[in-house]
Amino acid sequence: VKDVDFGRSEITVRDGKGRKDRITLLPARLKEPLTEHLTKVHLRHDVDIEKGLGAVELPDALSRKFPRAAFEWGWQWIFSATRHYIDRDTGRQRRHHLHATVAQRAIKEAAIKARITKRASTHTLRHSFATHLL
Repeated sequence: VKDVDFGRSEITVRDGKGRKDRITLLPARLKEPLTEHLTKVHLRHDVDIEKGLGAVELPDALSRKFPRAAFEWGWQWIFSATRHYIDRDTGRQRRHHLHATVAQRAIKEAAIKARITKRASTHTLRHSFATHLL
C-alpha cells in the first residue's frame, strides 16, 4: 500500500526486472476506484488485526529490525489474497497477494466478454499502456 502515492500520481514497483525499483504512473481515472478498493482491503485488514492476524511477509532484515511492521497498513498488499496461509518458517497465519493467475483469468474473461478476438493478457496490457504513453 505504501508504494502508491496518490498525491504524486505514482506507483513504485519494487524489485522488478533486473531487481530494480521503478516508478510508473497512477492514472487519474484509477484513483477513485483504487481508493474504494483500498477502503475494502483496509476493512479486511482491520478484521484480521482484531483476530490476531494481519501480518504479511517482509524481507528478513526488515522483519528482524521492525518486528511489528508486518502488521502495519502500509506494508499490506493492495490486491491481497482472500485466504490466509501458514508461514512454514514461523507457523503464523499470513495473507499473501493474489496469485498472478487471478489477474490473468480476469483479463481473459473480460476480453471474451468484450468480444476481443486478439490475444489479451497482463503482458498485453502492460505494452498497450506503454504504447499509449508515447
